[in-house]
Amino acid sequence: MDELARLKELITCHAGQGVPRTFLLPGVSVICSPTTTDPLGDVTEPTVAVVAQGAKETALNGRTFTYSAGQFVITSLELPVAGHVVQASPDEPFLAVVLKLRAEKIAALLLETAPAATAPSTAADAMPTGIAVSDASAALLDAVGRLLALVDTPRDAAALADGVEREVLWRLITGPQGGTVRQIGLADSQLTLLGRAIRWIRGHYDETLRVEELAALATMSVSSFHRHFRAVTSMTPIQYQKQIRLHEARTRLVAKPEDVAGAGFAVGYDSPSQFSREYRRMFGVPPSRDAAAVRKVAVSLTRHRA
Repeated sequence: MDELARLKELITCHAGQGVPRTFLLPGVSVICSPTTTDPLGDVTEPTVAVVAQGAKETALNGRTFTYSAGQFVITSLELPVAGHVVQASPDEPFLAVVLKLRAEKIAALLLETAPAATAPSTAADAMPTGIAVSDASAALLDAVGRLLALVDTPRDAAALADGVEREVLWRLITGPQGGTVRQIGLADSQLTLLGRAIRWIRGHYDETLRVEELAALATMSVSSFHRHFRAVTSMTPIQYQKQIRLHEARTRLVAKPEDVAGAGFAVGYDSPSQFSREYRRMFGVPPSRDAAAVRKVAVSLTRHRA
């Protein structure tokens, strides 16, 4: 059995019935969707997703990334995106493995393997994009499959999971998106420095944004900060903050769909009309109608999990 077929078998075996995403080991989950889905907004974290079957699209500020069986997608920062499964059926569901990319684990591997982990300088090393798609090597698929196989043997997992995860990271570091993965683990990389500013925006999305202060936080000049921020996120800091605000408002509206004005004020909007206008521009429908639809999906998923 080849590596991709083995990975499909393992995901199918471990995917929860009716649950779109099942967490198996620390930082490791599988996704199984028997149908295509509507675009759903989310804020990512640094992860790698390896697709074993089907296809999915993720949109970042108007730019679409498509990834399918035998490919992997790297997300390097916390980004507001909209993703949906575009190829799936009950007979051939969308199947993927997701691994959280933890900076401390990447850093430890880089320290222990330097200079072997250092590849020739590339544009990706200078400033990677926030999302990137590449073909998965047979070695990467094999390592990911062996990581999933450990779920069946908890005693083995306790002893071996860290080592197999280390191998997965090594395959990524030495692969086509190695520059991006290395930057996630380096404390002084431009990606990590930008991450400081992004975390500040996420934690203070309802406050006035001052680009000069964000640039100082990232230890960059204002012009350099603008250039690098846009290269990674595909948007300006102001646009990023606006999208984070609207995602947060959406979360609040799922809990209280009737309080549209309150959700807008809570995330930093002074004008209800401006909030509704920008919300509709981003999500395609007015806040109250969108909240009702999202809430319905959330209730449905909760019932499936039960």
